[in-house]
Amino acid sequence: MSSWLIYSIGFLAQVLFSSRLIIQWLTSEKQKKVVTPSLFWSLSLFASFLLFIYGYLRDDFAIMLGQILTYFIYIRNLQIQNQWQKLNVILRWLLLLTPTILVIYYYNNNIIDVNNLFNNETIPLWLLLLGIISQIVFTLRFIYQWWYSERQGESLLPFGFWLLSIIGSTLILSYAIIRKDPVLFIGHIVGVIIYIRNVILLKK
Repeated sequence: MSSWLIYSIGFLAQVLFSSRLIIQWLTSEKQKKVVTPSLFWSLSLFASFLLFIYGYLRDDFAIMLGQILTYFIYIRNLQIQNQWQKLNVILRWLLLLTPTILVIYYYNNNIIDVNNLFNNETIPLWLLLLGIISQIVFTLRFIYQWWYSERQGESLLPFGFWLLSIIGSTLILSYAIIRKDPVLFIGHIVGVIIYIRNVILLKK
């Protein structure tokens, strides 16, 4: 597949990710408090789907790991807000099965395997580890958000979510700069600004 098409998929994913943040931010500014519109989770899910495909096409394990860890948390938040059930049943199954099928294919096609992931000539091991750590920290924000929301019985974005967002996004920015990945860089430079603004809103 041509590189421009791969980057197009990645940039589309980041546009959706940035859109969800802008919508969440504007809605929060309007209500003078941090809120979580259902569109935030819908855009998150579709963006994560595309970025997972992007990571697969770029043989980038760190990107794939980051998306697969949060993917089902997005679905769970849509379920909590009673929005998941409103999606077309075929679309729901497509969203549920595609990442799983790709992972199974990825490890069983006799071309790409675990050894290749960790011995990618374009990604030194130390950089891959930085990417994995960055994605894990960034992912922890949604694990924390999921745990917090389940306890509260509604979909919320607490302070800890935004703090982990700032830390994780800064680490991913470092990874993106070293990896020379414009998709990750543009997506996270916008995110950091909005994360900081949400922390300010929560503090107020």
